[in-house]
Amino acid sequence: MTRGADLLVLGGGIAGCSAALRAADLGASVVLVAKDDLGGTNTSWAQGGIVGQAPPEAGDSPTLLASDIESAGAGLCRTEAVRLLAEEGPGLCRSFLWERLGVPFDLDGNGAPAPTAEAAHSARRIYHAKDATGLAIQSALNEAVRRHPNIQVRERLCLVDLITSPHHCVNPVRVYDPIRVHGAFLFDPATGEVEGALARRTLLATGGLGYLYLHTTNPPSATGDGLAAAYRASARIVNCEYVQFHPTALYVPGKPRTLLTEALRGEGAHLVNRKGERFMAKYDPDHLELAPRDVVSRAIFQEMAVSGEASVYLDLAPLAARLDLDSHFPTVMAACRAEGINPHHQLIPVVPAAHYFCGGVLVDMEGRTSLPGLFAAGEVACTGVHGANRLASTSLLEGLLWGFRGAEAAVRELAEAPLSEPGELAQWRKPEEPEPTDPLLIDQDWGLIRSTLWNYAGIVRTGARLVRAKADLHYLNHRIERFYHEASLSRELLELRSGILCARLILNAALQNPESRGCHYRVD
Repeated sequence: MTRGADLLVLGGGIAGCSAALRAADLGASVVLVAKDDLGGTNTSWAQGGIVGQAPPEAGDSPTLLASDIESAGAGLCRTEAVRLLAEEGPGLCRSFLWERLGVPFDLDGNGAPAPTAEAAHSARRIYHAKDATGLAIQSALNEAVRRHPNIQVRERLCLVDLITSPHHCVNPVRVYDPIRVHGAFLFDPATGEVEGALARRTLLATGGLGYLYLHTTNPPSATGDGLAAAYRASARIVNCEYVQFHPTALYVPGKPRTLLTEALRGEGAHLVNRKGERFMAKYDPDHLELAPRDVVSRAIFQEMAVSGEASVYLDLAPLAARLDLDSHFPTVMAACRAEGINPHHQLIPVVPAAHYFCGGVLVDMEGRTSLPGLFAAGEVACTGVHGANRLASTSLLEGLLWGFRGAEAAVRELAEAPLSEPGELAQWRKPEEPEPTDPLLIDQDWGLIRSTLWNYAGIVRTGARLVRAKADLHYLNHRIERFYHEASLSRELLELRSGILCARLILNAALQNPESRGCHYRVD
């Protein structure tokens, strides 16, 4: 057990990096832990943009932005969180990301960020860096974090569990104490060792869980580690049934799905069937391709079900007539050409894919969880901004704002947060004679989890499917837990343990909610 920093930040995306930078700016010592190399995050994969501060002539306002967010959220948004994001978020995006960090957003003729449109937004307010906005933001954050003298970056470490009292206390009389978080156990795959990292305050920013689904736009590291650890520590978790699917992922049989940014439809791309016929007018005649993501995803799902086709198609011809596609969407064009598709002359096959988790660890307006000592920000947290369905380009902004606010609140508490003594808490215990970790077993279990969630708890759900899935994964959970306690520790085993727990959280929440709302669509 090692004495740690003022703030331990778990996760290196926009939420984690912004929290680390803000706390460090305020004089706190920060340890930032990344699961992969710094930058190997969902933030880096985000092609779409971030809600920014629109110029006065755009006709935007916090009230209009809040209205758009709540409309997409299907009546489940937390009003105070939406208002906070709408009032403070866009200005922070401009002042911190553009003015301080120098994120290379696309600029207008006056040298200011040039906002564009996206689905379900009432104004052109989205800042972009071509179609690789997340990567541009992440790169700028990485540079700033590495330069800051108050931040220690530790890479390629996996979260095992949060360190809590009384769970990890040596003294059994501490069982009567309220639960409090003191840091985290971290696993180093290079050495096979687990260390206890203590901190006065801990902030979870571990991202989402898209890899739990067979088709996803997320990287393989998105296995819900932080959500699972928070649940095991008894933090309050909410809204797990609301998993958002991105309508347009490049469909190539046998290949991972590649996200095709929402900005394509924002700029005028059409969704069509194999015959080239537009179909969105049947599902949302007012908004067509710019309808909320859950509406578009279900429309595509229905079209595929009726036609028997493996995909629908994205037609970029309306854009090619007035935009230089290679200049505006280099990532999309490169992905298509790598698969032998020329978007200038061919339709692009697309399917929906799991994209964003709208639920998570419940936090207040300053990122506090239900457990003293623990904060959360980004996709692992649930602020209530997204409700039952996330509005495009609000997730990066939410991670930025709650990263900032969580760091500020954590630093304010430091004076009353003595660091736990290492001797008061138990060391990590290994199995006495660990079994070898069999990668074939892990792959088989992942296959069952991912196919079960996709088929039974995906875009369209029924009670019977959810009951079947819950029973199947209940049995699998017992096998994986036994495997975890008896086998040699590995990153793959830790991720599997997180994945099965998060899958069960999704299923339980979906079963308990019979009402179709937003991302959670029950045909029964």
